[in-house]
Amino acid sequence: MTRSIPTAIGRAREVVIPALRAAVAQLEPRMALVAGYQLDWNDEFGNSIEHGGGKALRPTLAIISAEAAGGTLADGVPPAVAVELVHNFSLLHDDVMDRDLERRHRPTGWVVFGDGQAILAGNAMLTLAFDVLLSHGEAGVRALPCLTEAVHQLISGQSDDLAFEGSAAVDLAACLHMEAGKTGALLACSAAIGAAAVRGRDQLVNALWRFGAELGMAFQLVDDILGITGDPVITGKSSSSDVRAGKRSAPVVAALTSGTNAGRRLAALLGDGRPDSEEEVRLATELISEAGGLDWAAREADRRLGAALAALEDASLPSAALHDLVTLARYVVERDH
Repeated sequence: MTRSIPTAIGRAREVVIPALRAAVAQLEPRMALVAGYQLDWNDEFGNSIEHGGGKALRPTLAIISAEAAGGTLADGVPPAVAVELVHNFSLLHDDVMDRDLERRHRPTGWVVFGDGQAILAGNAMLTLAFDVLLSHGEAGVRALPCLTEAVHQLISGQSDDLAFEGSAAVDLAACLHMEAGKTGALLACSAAIGAAAVRGRDQLVNALWRFGAELGMAFQLVDDILGITGDPVITGKSSSSDVRAGKRSAPVVAALTSGTNAGRRLAALLGDGRPDSEEEVRLATELISEAGGLDWAAREADRRLGAALAALEDASLPSAALHDLVTLARYVVERDH
């Protein structure tokens, strides 16, 4: 079931997108062109387009975080811009490393501009994220450790993801640790960074970080499922994209380590690499499901959602912020793209 987009996302977009555009405009023109393409603002020639853009989950969390700690909506904008820049830096680089051809229903950045320009634009966006915070005075300085820690964990998680590709020896604990770094860390930062910027109580900041970390795992597990079974018309990516790339995502590893006949057949099919043909991709997708990998991931996503919501009990949040965070969390787990 597709849930309607939470109103908190629309409210965040109204204030974050203009600030994000102003920040990207500071980049060198070629880097701004690639960044604008990545952000779904322009085509490869710089002509404006009207696309939906990303989910805006991370900047929305940052806005709510600042308000939850007693700050204003405006206080949350620089942290929100920073986390969205980091997120898109990671997507640009991730698409290069995974050789993904499509994102948001159009060619990925490296396909259009080449590997080098996509990598450089990602670097520019990462640097710009820190510049945005540092230009925000003391509040930005207070938020900076949150962002740097998330970037360190994100890079480590992505490194593990690459190392696991095609490996027959990845266990589920290692896979979940990888996903906690690759996705969970930036969601944790997004949920806590606004509160950190406005001097929120340590108990509040820590509770929001735990909420975001668990929500990030739920988000990634849903992404893992969609990477195997998602409709490309909805997701904007090719069907069975993770299977085709030889990704050792959580449902794949759960299937491989299930001890079932389907799991053993999947291990024999994948061997030390990725499927060799579309027929093997189709068969691998069926075996992941038959071995229980998809069901396990769905149950684990629900468990992580419960853990995220439980973390909010320690936060003593204003009712409006609590409502927005709970609504956002449920939207994340029940989405189809």
